[in-house]
Amino acid sequence: MYDKGAHARLLAVLPGLIAGGHAAASSRQEFDQARLSSVYSLAAAMVSKLGSYEQARLTADRARTWEEVSGSPIAAAAAARELAIVLRHQDRTQEAHHLMQAAASRVEATGLRTEASASAYAQMLCTLAYTAARGKQRAEAMTMTEEARRVARWLPPSAPSGRLFPISPAAVDLYAVGVHWALGDAGAAVEAGKDLRPAQFPTAERKARLGTDMARAWWAWQRPEQTARALLDACRASPGEVRDRPAIRHIVSELAERHPHTTGVRELHTAVTRAS
Repeated sequence: MYDKGAHARLLAVLPGLIAGGHAAASSRQEFDQARLSSVYSLAAAMVSKLGSYEQARLTADRARTWEEVSGSPIAAAAAARELAIVLRHQDRTQEAHHLMQAAASRVEATGLRTEASASAYAQMLCTLAYTAARGKQRAEAMTMTEEARRVARWLPPSAPSGRLFPISPAAVDLYAVGVHWALGDAGAAVEAGKDLRPAQFPTAERKARLGTDMARAWWAWQRPEQTARALLDACRASPGEVRDRPAIRHIVSELAERHPHTTGVRELHTAVTRAS
């Protein structure tokens, strides 16, 4: 459901999923405890995407509690990432930065002997790069992006089903779009994403994320037609990724107000409001 952008359906089943996770974790087995932590990480990602950051903070804290109980470094990485995302949105970028540095170091300390741990490390580096960019730490942001690319070269173009961090070389390149955008360099962001294609991403959520990330870059570069085109691509992949994310919906509203006659804007606005 998350991968399809079916946000309302996922919200409806999350309470039962969490309850089932708690029932399983009563076994006191590490795997069951780590899985419960991952359920809370999923819940945090979902409500954070919808802009409910206080609720996301509480849920991410629960993910961290259960990863500590389980001792799983992969679950710990997922929980730290979701908490860092919340902290960024709460303008606590420095805290988020320290948290991601510690998470990346913890995963690296496992020795990265499996694809799962290597993909977790690449994801931590990507999130750390974006967090550094939001804090205007350009040198670190670019260094972490290049390190993530280096690690991702050893990963398959499509991650196996069920992997907690389905990172790929193309996914790292998509993060580079966000890193440049966060650093205020819209032209570099567009350049970073110009060769990316939806077919490189296995889920509707990631295909749509390609569209929304490119739209943010085009919008920052004051290119309304290209912005509308990218958002239409995102909407076709997963309407929820445009309709339900407050920052992206705000761009749609601004396009409709400021550029109502630009090609694609009316179609986009109609698609988003109809989906509501």
